[in-house]
Amino acid sequence: MTFKDVAWFQSATFKGGAAFGGATFKGDAEWWSATFESDAWFGGATFKGGAKFESAVFNGDAGFVSATFKGVAWFKSATFKGDAGFESATVEGDAQFKSATFERASTFGPLVCAGRVLLSGARFGGPVTLMLAARHLACWHTRWSSTAEVRLRYATVDFAHAVFEYPLTIAAEQKPFVLAGGQLMAEAPLSSVFDAEVRMISLRGVDAAHLVLSDVDLSSCLLTGTVHLDQIRLEGTCSFATVPPGTLWRGGHPVRFTRRRTLVEEHHWRARQPTAAPGWTAAMPDVGHAGPAQMAPVYRALRKAFEDSKNEPGAADFYYGEMEMRRHDRSQTTRTERGLLHGYWMLSGYGLRASRALGWLGASMLVTIVLLMGFGLPQGNPKQEATGTVPPGGGRVTFEIGKDDPHNPTRNRFTGERFDKALNMTLNSVVFRSSGQDLTTAGTYIEMASRLAEPILLGLAVLAVRNRVKR
Repeated sequence: MTFKDVAWFQSATFKGGAAFGGATFKGDAEWWSATFESDAWFGGATFKGGAKFESAVFNGDAGFVSATFKGVAWFKSATFKGDAGFESATVEGDAQFKSATFERASTFGPLVCAGRVLLSGARFGGPVTLMLAARHLACWHTRWSSTAEVRLRYATVDFAHAVFEYPLTIAAEQKPFVLAGGQLMAEAPLSSVFDAEVRMISLRGVDAAHLVLSDVDLSSCLLTGTVHLDQIRLEGTCSFATVPPGTLWRGGHPVRFTRRRTLVEEHHWRARQPTAAPGWTAAMPDVGHAGPAQMAPVYRALRKAFEDSKNEPGAADFYYGEMEMRRHDRSQTTRTERGLLHGYWMLSGYGLRASRALGWLGASMLVTIVLLMGFGLPQGNPKQEATGTVPPGGGRVTFEIGKDDPHNPTRNRFTGERFDKALNMTLNSVVFRSSGQDLTTAGTYIEMASRLAEPILLGLAVLAVRNRVKR
């Protein structure tokens, strides 16, 4: 069956079964507001123009198995009361399902779309599995009234303000979909141009309490405004954005960032700063801006989600991000607190950078050794003297043992012997022990400061290692 010109069925009513299987529509085919009271079969049909089923009502099953849409597939505001069979269907343009209603559809797809699949405002009434290989999937304000699983390939996904009251899983499919006959789904419109990775670009306005993500790229995902983000489940390999790699130049000075996972909003915020180093990703004009005050709770929620899944090392990056946002937040963090956070960051990277703490520990020990050699160790070992009086007729003798006060050094301060003593005292201070050496007044205070500061730095280094390896 071939329709050489426009096929126009606007507002038509099909009381029996409608069979267009294998038909070819060379022009536009339009079923606007058509009603199919029984099953509608379009299996194997080819639509060379636009196929428009806007506001159509399918009271029975709608079969588009192996159908080919050379242009747009338009099902805006359509109602599917039975199954929506799009298995092995191919759309070379956009697949438009805005505000469509799927009352009892248990599966949707596998569908291959070289353009966009638009499910914004659509509603799924029962449990459903969606299998889509598409360049873009838009689910703004889409509502799922039961459990659902969305299995994807190639797609860039926008789930902003989607609503689901039951568990919903979004997973990247590693291999092409398997059809009912056992053969793999052909993906020619996509496989030659795109990689199969699934990228999420927005979860704003979503209640993530029932959301599971598996093997999804979140490096460009907007998460500010997501509700119950601490209850999200991340399975498989869910990647986030990272700080710029390598050594960068900022204000004429080299800057090197320690590798960690970040929110894309932090990239956008840092790229807006006047002294920003190159490598941070700037936001698109329509994305909006989030500051440290908005990002700190997001980092905190992700940290809790990772901790609840027993991934403590993974949670460490989000703790670092949370502390960074608090340090830069001038609206909700006081100046005193920002100063404390700045010191914590400098000394040990919020207890997560062992190399930084060990570096400060080494510098502190070196300074202590130099100060002890220069001012702390006395010129020589103070001599002890024993004095007493012998009674004329003999008897018990009482001696008083005294010791000279330590003398400040005046020459030959930096010798091997003095270095050995200073090193021994400094190492004892690191483990909070007293060396028992004779010291000048200045040396006593130097040792006290060393015994206070150096164990703290050692503890911060141990804490940083623990935070990276504990389970």
